[in-house]
Amino acid sequence: MNALITLSILAILVLYLGLYKAKNALLPVTLLGLAAGLVLAVLEWNSGAAPIYSGMMQFDNFAVAFSSIGIVSTMLILLISKDYFEHISDNVAEYYAIILFALIGILVMVSFNNLSMLFIGIEIMSVSLYILAGIRKNDFKSNEAALKYFLTGAFSTGFLLMGIAFLYGSTASFDLGVIKEYVISNPTQVSPLFYTGLTLMIIGLSFKVGAAPFHFWTPDVYEGSPTIITAFMSTVVKTAGFAAFLRLFMICFAPLHDFWMPVLLVISVLTLFIGNVTALYQHSFKRMLAFSSISHAGYMLFAIIALGPGSGNSVFLYASAYSVASIIAFAVLILVKRQTGSDNFDSFTGLAKRNPFIAFTLTVAMLSLAGIPLTA
Repeated sequence: MNALITLSILAILVLYLGLYKAKNALLPVTLLGLAAGLVLAVLEWNSGAAPIYSGMMQFDNFAVAFSSIGIVSTMLILLISKDYFEHISDNVAEYYAIILFALIGILVMVSFNNLSMLFIGIEIMSVSLYILAGIRKNDFKSNEAALKYFLTGAFSTGFLLMGIAFLYGSTASFDLGVIKEYVISNPTQVSPLFYTGLTLMIIGLSFKVGAAPFHFWTPDVYEGSPTIITAFMSTVVKTAGFAAFLRLFMICFAPLHDFWMPVLLVISVLTLFIGNVTALYQHSFKRMLAFSSISHAGYMLFAIIALGPGSGNSVFLYASAYSVASIIAFAVLILVKRQTGSDNFDSFTGLAKRNPFIAFTLTVAMLSLAGIPLTA
C-alpha cells in the first residue's frame, strides 16, 4: 500500500519538475521513486496484510508479486525511453507523469478486494493510456490509435460495468468475500442473473487483455501508438489485466469452474490460433509483435482455465519472462526505426553486420517469445 502512496506523490512531483523545466532531473527522479516504490512493495511480502479502505483493497502476496512486475517493467521501459521521448516531444514530463498514473491504476487493479475498486483501477489505467496512445497530436496514426482505443475501451467497460451490476444484483455486495460466500453457500442454486454477470465480466476482461475474438483493437492501436507506449501496453498493462482476471476468478468463481471453463477454453484456443496465424502474414515488425501479444494472452489464459494453487505462480513466471523479452524486442525496434525510418522486416536486413550485439540480443528475445528452451 505504501508503494501506491509513493507513486502518487512521485507522479505529482514529476509534473512539478516539468513545470520548472527541470528536464534532466526527470528520469533520475522517476527511476529513484519507482525503486523506492518497489522496495516498499517487496517489504510487504508475507506481512499478513489485512484489507484496507473499509475492505476495498488488500495488498497481499499476490498484489506484491504483480505490483513488482509492473514497477520493474516500467523502470526498464523508462530506461530506454529518454532519447525516444525527446525525439517526439518537448514536454517529456507529461509522458513520465501519465505513465506513472497508469501504473497507479495497475497497482489498484492487482490489489482490489471489491469490484468497485477493480473498475476504478481499470479506468485510471485506461484513461491514461488513451492519452498516451494519441499524445503525438500531429501524427495521424497516433490519433487513429487513440480514437480506436477509446471507443473499444468504452465499449468493453460497458460489458464490465453491466457484469458488475448483475453480480451486485445477485449478491447485494461488491465485496469479493461476500460474492465468494454466495457462490460457496449456493453452488447448485446460483441465480441466472449471477451467471449473466459472470459472462459479461469474462467478455469485458477479455477485451482488456486482448483475447480473441475481442482482440480486434489490438493490432491497430499497438501499431499507431508511440513504440514506447506500445511496449508499456504489451507488457505492464497486459500483465495487470491477467492479474486482475486471475484474482477475481481465484477468489470468487472457482466453485463455478464447470460453467466458465468451457467458455475460457474456446476463447483461449481462438486467441492462440488467430494470434499465431495472423502474425505470419505481417510485414511490420511492430504489428507482428502486436499479434504475438495476442497469442501470449491465449497461453496465460490456460493458467486461469486450470485454476489451482499454482496458477498465480504460473502467470507470474510467464509474465516476467514475456515482459523482459518483449521490452528487449521493442528496444531494438526503436533503434532500428531510428536508423532506417521504418519498422518493416526489410529494415532488419543486415543488422548482424551493422551491429552484431543488437542482432544477437534480438535473436535471444525472439527465441524467448517463441518459447525455445534456455531462453524462455
